[in-house]
Amino acid sequence: MKNKSLVSINDFSREEFLRILELASEFEKKPTQDILKDYVIATLFFEPSTRTRLSFETAVSRLGGKIVGFSDSSSTSTSKGETLRDSIRIVSNYSDLIVMRHPLEGTARLASEVASVPIVNAGDGANQHPTQTLLDMYSIWKTQGTLDNLNLFLVGDLKYGRTVHSLLMAMSEFNTTFYFIAPEELKMPDEYKLYLDKKGLKYVESKDFNEHLHEADIVYMTRVQQERFTDPIEYERVKNVYILQRSMLEGTKENMKVLHPLPRVNEIALDVDDSPQAYYFQQALNGVYTRQAIISYILGLK
Repeated sequence: MKNKSLVSINDFSREEFLRILELASEFEKKPTQDILKDYVIATLFFEPSTRTRLSFETAVSRLGGKIVGFSDSSSTSTSKGETLRDSIRIVSNYSDLIVMRHPLEGTARLASEVASVPIVNAGDGANQHPTQTLLDMYSIWKTQGTLDNLNLFLVGDLKYGRTVHSLLMAMSEFNTTFYFIAPEELKMPDEYKLYLDKKGLKYVESKDFNEHLHEADIVYMTRVQQERFTDPIEYERVKNVYILQRSMLEGTKENMKVLHPLPRVNEIALDVDDSPQAYYFQQALNGVYTRQAIISYILGLK
């Protein structure tokens, strides 16, 4: 739907998910086009980012668009006390679409309510990260040949991890069986388990990473995010709770792939990088094609 914001992964339907994946596949075959030559895209990053910001800017640049915005909010009028509401209204006058990342949950929804152009949520606190989810889905689809009836392992920070929250919501449309691997302090919040219960989908919770690993089609590793913790002692206690070693991949499914939204810290050992199961660097590249698809779809250009 033209000019429709993407704030939550639930803003798109199953059919729209599949359309985005089809478009991403087209852009992978021909990533350089000029369909955005008359468009200005604003990238407002109130929180640090490398992959998300650069992949959005690469996506826009390869499609011939212009980019305005910032990657450090301390150099903007918000440091003078300007409200987010006012900032978004002003930037709406200068652009055709706004990509925004913010550390506070709910800010992307607020922005979509006051903006006169579509908002694309590039992550709001521990809430959602829908464009990461769509590139994750594209990576799953490319490697498995389907999104249906897969065993999806979500490992690590399932409490604060916005990427796993969005991915759970989206993959619940495809009869997925979920495996939640996390310590007690970082368990998947009850609201997401209740969501799966209502949809009649199976999930398994475990603290033991190895217990069911041979059943996995996708292992989605996550970083324990120090910036989400108010208690440094709690962070130190859980930061290295799961480390994927190459030896652990023995006996897993031949086509199993390891994904990670990056950046990683210690949760994937370097010796995994050269294994056939490692897919996280290609996953990051898939972000360019997927974000090209999202922008062109929202603007009604594809």
